[in-house]
Amino acid sequence: MSESKGISLRTKRKGGRPAISAPQQISGPVPQVEGAPRSTGGKASFEAAPPQSRPPQARPQISGKTSDLVKRRYSTRFNNLPNDFDATAPPVPSIPSIPSQYAPTSASRGGGRGPSPGRGPGLTVDVKALRDPSLRPEKYVASLLGTASEQEIDEYQQSLKKMRNRTSIDLQQNVYQNRTQFIKISKEAEKLKSEMRALRNLMSELKTNTTALRTASSQGSASNDFETGFPSTLSKRDKRSSVADRTAMWNSQLQALWKNVEGSQKFLPALPGRHVVQNAGMWIELDSATWKSRRAMQLFLLNDHLLVASRKKRKVEGSAADQRNAPSKLVADKCWPLLDIEIVDLAGSSESMGSRNKVGDAISIRGMGQDSHTYKMEKPGDNDKRTLMMNFRKAVEELRKGLRSELESSNKAKETINYFASRDPGLLKKTELLETLSDIKDMLIDVDGKQQNLRWVESQVDELDIDIALQRFGDAVQRVDKLNILAKGLKSNAVAQDFISFKADERATKLAGLITRELVDTHNEPKKTLRNITWLARLGFEDRAREAYLEARGNTIHKRSRQCIFEGNLNQYIWELSFVYFTIIKNTVSTFLQCFPPLLMSACVKWAKEQVDDFNTILARQLSSTEREGQVWTECIDQAREHANMLSEVGLDFKSLIGRDPSTQQRIGGPAGLGLS
Repeated sequence: MSESKGISLRTKRKGGRPAISAPQQISGPVPQVEGAPRSTGGKASFEAAPPQSRPPQARPQISGKTSDLVKRRYSTRFNNLPNDFDATAPPVPSIPSIPSQYAPTSASRGGGRGPSPGRGPGLTVDVKALRDPSLRPEKYVASLLGTASEQEIDEYQQSLKKMRNRTSIDLQQNVYQNRTQFIKISKEAEKLKSEMRALRNLMSELKTNTTALRTASSQGSASNDFETGFPSTLSKRDKRSSVADRTAMWNSQLQALWKNVEGSQKFLPALPGRHVVQNAGMWIELDSATWKSRRAMQLFLLNDHLLVASRKKRKVEGSAADQRNAPSKLVADKCWPLLDIEIVDLAGSSESMGSRNKVGDAISIRGMGQDSHTYKMEKPGDNDKRTLMMNFRKAVEELRKGLRSELESSNKAKETINYFASRDPGLLKKTELLETLSDIKDMLIDVDGKQQNLRWVESQVDELDIDIALQRFGDAVQRVDKLNILAKGLKSNAVAQDFISFKADERATKLAGLITRELVDTHNEPKKTLRNITWLARLGFEDRAREAYLEARGNTIHKRSRQCIFEGNLNQYIWELSFVYFTIIKNTVSTFLQCFPPLLMSACVKWAKEQVDDFNTILARQLSSTEREGQVWTECIDQAREHANMLSEVGLDFKSLIGRDPSTQQRIGGPAGLGLS
C-alpha cells in the first residue's frame, strides 16, 4: 500500500464500524510457494503470503484498506507442517538413561576436583583426587566446599568417614592375608632348601662313587699284599653296604697294623671310623740334599694319617748266626695328619729337573713346619706311587668335606636356636630345652601316620596364632587340643614332648585370657557364657572361669543395687533392693548349674551366701532408724523374705538368713534361729 497514513482496525471512525466477516475454516495446510520464506525453529512466520497463494474459499469478501489488513492477518501461517507428515505414526521413544558404571565421573566433569557444590545435588568423594600425591588439602577443600551448604558438608564428611573405615578394614584384611602368604612362602622356601640339601648330598655321593669306580677299573683286580696281609686297595668286603661288617673289618685291619708295626698303636689309637686305606709298599728314604739312600721304609696310608715305618733286622740269638739272613721288623718312625702335610711328585717338579733319573719315582712329604722328607720306590715302575697320590687326594677331600659338614652342622645348630628363640622369646627362659633344639631339629615325629618334623609343629603354631589374632576361639581351642594330644603321644621323645607342650601351654594361656575377658563382657547371656566356660574348661582354666564369672555377677549386683534410689518410701526401696539381689542370685545359680559340674557347686553357694550377707548389711543400715518389730520394719522384712523364696527354684533356702546381722550373727531387732538347708 502507498498510503501516507496507515489505517488500523482500532482507529475510531465517525461513521459506523466496518463489517468484517467471520473467519472460515481452512481444510488443510496452505501450500508453499517457491521463493516464499519458511518458518523455522517452531516459531510463527509473520510474513504475508502473496494473494495468489491462498485458496479462493479462504478469502473474505471485504474491500478497501480494511480488507487489505484482514488479508494480511489471514495470510499469516503458524507451525507449517511438512508435506510428508503422517499423523498416524507412533511417537518417538524417549532416550534411555546411561548406566551408572558408564556415566561420566565427577572428576572428568570438574577437572578432578569433584562436582561444583552449586551445580550438583550433592558432593561425592573423588578417590582419584585423594590418591594424588601432589594434592594440596587446603586448596582442594576450599575449592570443593567453598559454596557448599551445611548439609552438603555433613554428608561429605560422613562419606569420608565411611571411606576411612572401609580402607581400614581392607588394610587389616591385607595384613592378615599377607601374613598368611608369608608363612606359606616361608614353608615352601624351607622345603625347597631341604630338597636342595638332599640333592647336593646325592650329587656328592654320586661323584664319590664315580671316582671309586674309575679307580677300581684302572687298577684292575690285582692286589699288592705284603707280609702282614694288608691289601694295597680296598677289598670287596670294604665295599659292602653293611656298616657292621665294614666296622669289624676296619678294626681287624687296625689290630693287624698294631701287631706288625711296632709302636704304631702310640701314633694311631683306636678311634671310630679310623681304618687303613692303602699299604703303599717298600720305599727308600733319600737325603734331601745329596739324593743318597739312607734306609728302607714302608708307608701306610690311613683315612686321617700317613704312617712311615722303618725296616730293621731282628737280632738273632747266638754269635755264630748270620745277621744278614735275619728277618726284618717294622718300627713306626713318623706319623702325620693328612691335613697337615702335602705330598709332591718329584717326577714333574722343578727340583728333579736336573736329576730325573735318580728321583723320577720319588715323592716329597712336606709338613706344616717347613719339614721335608723324600722317599723313593724300592722297585721302579710300580703303580704304588700313582695309587698313593690318588688315595691321598681322595682322603684329604673326604676329611675336608667332613670338617665342612661339621661346621655346617654347628652353624645349623646356631641357626636353629636363633630361629626358635626369635619366634618365641619365652624359650630363652628354658635354657636346657633351647640347647637340645639343635639336636632334634631334623627329628621326625609321627602325626596321624605321617612323619613330620618340628618345622611342621611351628606351622601349626602359626595357624594357631592367626586364629587367636582373628578371635576364632573355637578353631584355636581345637588346635590347642591337637597339640596337647600330640605331646602326650610322644612319650619316647621327652625333648620334643617338652617343646610342643611349652608351645601349647603358652598359647593356651594367651587364649584363656581373651576368652575370660569375653566371658566377663557377656556374662548376662547364658548361651555365650556356656560356650566360653566350655572353652576355658577344655584349655584347663576351669577355676579361672568360675572365679571370673562369679566376680562379674557380683559386680552386676552391686551396680544394679546402686541404681535403686531411695526417695522417702522405705518399703519401696527395700522391695527394689531385695528384688535385684535375689533375682540376680537365682539367675547366677541357674546358669552355674548348667556350665559347671555339681562338684563345684560349693563355690557358688559360698558366693550366694556372701551376697545375702551384703544385703543384710544394707538392710540393717536402712532399718536402723525404724522401730524394731514395728509395722515398717515388719513389712520390709516380709518383703525381703518373699523375694528370697525365689532361691528355692534353684535348690537354695536362704529365707532364714534374711534379717541377720553379719557382724553380730544375730537377727536384726531380736534373737532368732538361723538355718541353711
